[in-house]
Amino acid sequence: MQPTATVLVYSDNANTREQVRLATGRRPAPDAPLVEFLECATPAAVLKELDRGGIDVCVLDGEAVPMGGMGMCRQIKDEVFHCPPVLLLIGRPQDAWLATWSRAEAAVTLPVEPVEFANALASLLRPKASLDA
Repeated sequence: MQPTATVLVYSDNANTREQVRLATGRRPAPDAPLVEFLECATPAAVLKELDRGGIDVCVLDGEAVPMGGMGMCRQIKDEVFHCPPVLLLIGRPQDAWLATWSRAEAAVTLPVEPVEFANALASLLRPKASLDA
């Protein structure tokens, strides 16, 4: 049986969540696990799912409303025990320093560029794949 990873995608924009799904496909790279998505449109839904557990990576939209992904990332890094790695979607390359401030493990710019996104997601999922092998 192939390993499967659960990726939480937070954005208030359904098109952004779709871009993430399409850029990833079934798996972001041949050496990464298969991916199942868990979509959240509100900060409360993100916190509820993280409390439930089983999330391997969070993809957070830095442009989300009412709470951007950077603030959400900072909050979950402070509040969630064994917080999963976070991939931030940022509005412009100059915002990379904010991604660092939020303690995200990776960041890519919007709109989602499929190859760049898949590479960043795969890099966060690979350690999980090697543990399950």
